[in-house]
Amino acid sequence: MKAAVFDVGETLIDETRIWCRWADRLGVPRFAFLGVIGGMAATGRPFADAFELMRPGIDVEAEQIAWAAEEPDSLRNNFDADDLYPDARRALGELRRRGITVIIAGNQPPQAKSALERMTLPVDAVYTSAEWELEKPDPKFFARVADVSGVAPGEICYIGDRVDNDVLPTLEAGMMPVLIRRGPWGYLTSEHPDATRATVIDGLDELPELLAPS
Repeated sequence: MKAAVFDVGETLIDETRIWCRWADRLGVPRFAFLGVIGGMAATGRPFADAFELMRPGIDVEAEQIAWAAEEPDSLRNNFDADDLYPDARRALGELRRRGITVIIAGNQPPQAKSALERMTLPVDAVYTSAEWELEKPDPKFFARVADVSGVAPGEICYIGDRVDNDVLPTLEAGMMPVLIRRGPWGYLTSEHPDATRATVIDGLDELPELLAPS
């Protein structure tokens, strides 16, 4: 492999604090909201359905606007360096040290790009779906991944936590998929039949030896 491309949520970023802040905003118990999010993952429903289930009729976009107006200096539904998984920076740096091009490219809103760039991670580039106006699992997203990586698809590894968004479209693009077992989707979909078509890891520290053995 010559390039490693990373998803963001539950691959590099632990989203626990984000969902807990949303629970507080909605006025529901954190455990209940996190459980419903897990239920969405288990049943293959979009996590956006969790908002409607917990507060019927909610306009999530309007709620975000109101939240930003009330708490302009809080993180709200965003993330910062404190949300990085402990192995993220270490694994990214070791991959680069071993000569692998390291890129972040995932389904993320516009503000995520600057949030990731402020972390000064050891990566070669950061891209988001909002920037590209393309979202996984669209094949065009993975075509862009190949373009920015600058190497052949067969030399690219894509690391993510979902079979539907990360494993299957990566295979269709001719790349190597790696499924990380963390976050609701990662644990649940690691038992999906199609997960056997990917290399499954339990942490990012496994990647350097997998992709560029010393």
